[in-house]
Amino acid sequence: MIEQMIEFAGNNMLLVAAWFIAASFLVINLTADNKNNILPSRATEMINHDDAIVVDVRPAADFNKGHIINAINIPANTLTKQMSMLSKYQNKPIIVSCRSGAQSSVACRQLKKAGYENVFNLKGGILSWQSDNLPVSTKKKK
Repeated sequence: MIEQMIEFAGNNMLLVAAWFIAASFLVINLTADNKNNILPSRATEMINHDDAIVVDVRPAADFNKGHIINAINIPANTLTKQMSMLSKYQNKPIIVSCRSGAQSSVACRQLKKAGYENVFNLKGGILSWQSDNLPVSTKKKK
C-alpha cells in the first residue's frame, strides 16, 4: 500500500503538490483568528458607517471580472511590496477579501505583522459576498 502511494506521488508530483497547498490553505483558514473574520453583512456596515477600505488580494484578472465597489486590488503575491499603498488607511478599518477567504486570511496576518491593527478578513471571500446578492463592480478605483 505504501509502495503504491509513493509510486503515485512520484508519477503525479504536480497533483500531490496542489493537494498539499490546498490542504495548507484549509488548515490556515480553519485555525485563523476567527474574531477578525467578518460576514458580508458586517463588512457592508463597516464600509457604510466606518469608512472601511476593502483590499482585494486576488490576481488582477479575477479582480477585473468583478469586485466589491471601490475595492483596491493588491494581489497577494505582491502585498508585501505594495503595502505602502495602504499607509494612508492605517487608521481606518481594512477589510481584506479574496475568492474564498483563505488567501485574505494570510494577507490579514501579513498586514497585522506590519503594524495594521484594524484588519478584518471577509469570511467566504467574494463568493460569500456574491451569494448574499451584494453588488460587485468591474470599475477600478481611481
